Amino acid sequence: MPNVIAQGKTLSCPSGANLRRVLLEAGVELYNGRSTLINCRGIGSCGTCAVAIEAVDGSELSDAVSEVNWRDLTRRSLPPHDPSRPLRLACQTRVLGNIHVTKYDGFWGQGTDLQW
Repeated sequence: MPNVIAQGKTLSCPSGANLRRVLLEAGVELYNGRSTLINCRGIGSCGTCAVAIEAVDGSELSDAVSEVNWRDLTRRSLPPHDPSRPLRLACQTRVLGNIHVTKYDGFWGQGTDLQW
């Protein structure tokens, strides 16, 4: 079972689990401010669940999470997101290995200051 480290918590989940669901079920504050109420509920259209993801234990990110799909890529290519930033939409990401997740500030998580 992969481990997800987020907001100071270590969470275990089955391989292939949806990252958004793993975080929310564990009580991790995935959304910033009012995006807690105003979000797309996981269909990949709003971009408010954007997070930075790093593989841990020396593995490659491509082995630790699913490939970027078209919804994730499309939404993060539109403002206020910057497609050059290494963020992912938690709702469109499957956990395959051990990862560390970081959330930034801003309504869409697009800021540069650490939220957690």
